[in-house]
Parts: sequence; C-alpha cells; structure tokens
Amino acid sequence: MDTKDVISTLNDLIETSKDGEAGFKACAEDAQSANLKNTFSARAQECGKAAAELQALVLQLGGDPEDSTSVSGDMHRRWVDIKSAITGKDDQAVLNECERGEDVAKKSYKKALDKDLPADIRSVVQRQYEGVLRNHDQVKALRDSHQA
Repeated sequence: MDTKDVISTLNDLIETSKDGEAGFKACAEDAQSANLKNTFSARAQECGKAAAELQALVLQLGGDPEDSTSVSGDMHRRWVDIKSAITGKDDQAVLNECERGEDVAKKSYKKALDKDLPADIRSVVQRQYEGVLRNHDQVKALRDSHQA
C-alpha cells in the first residue's frame, strides 16, 4: 500500500473519529441521566484523542490531516436533531442513535483493517478499533438495560 493510500485511509478514520466525538457530545447534551451524560462526555474525549493520534500519523507520513467531521456524520446528526425535536429526547432514543453511530465506526475501522497497512500503523488502528468495539458494546448494554 503506498503512502498516499495510507494517508487517505487514516484521513477517513479521522473523519470517523471526529464524527464520534461530535456524536457523543450531542448525546451527552441530549441525555437526561447524569450517568449517561458523563459516559458520553468521556467517550467524546476518547474519540477526540483517537483523531489527534491519527492526525499525528498523517503528519509523520507527510500528509495533510483531516480536521473535520464527514458530511454523512453531519447529516446523521441533523436527522437525529429533527427526530428528537419530534419524538423528544429521552435516554432510550439517545442510546439508539448513539449505537447507530458506533455501528458506522465499526464498519469504518474494519474496512481500514482489511487493507494492507504498515505494521506500526495497523497496530494503532487495531488498538483504536478495539476501543470502538468497547464503546459499541457499552452503549448497547446501556441501551438494553435502559429498555428493561
């Protein structure tokens, strides 16, 4: 895989991480429960750190790192805002939307890991992917326990 492709892949993951950061911030703002607000705020910070780590890798490779969210992430948040305005922002709805966002992140990281990344970069992407899986599983567990 050439450097340009590696940079492009990392920039895609930066957008994904930025989407996660913005999405978790929005979930923290919309959640009613103080526990959920704290959980989502912590996840937003983790996503921001992941994006910064990926940006540093892009810079090391001589590339121009992405610094914004994706158009699809922005559209998803707008749709969530509209849906929330109509249905109300209860914690169950917030958790459902948060899980949807984590499903997208899982796919993005899996797609990156299916590529022939250099070993040092693959290890960073793998570690971050494991964090995405933990986030997803935690949000899913919170959603399931909230339904019960």
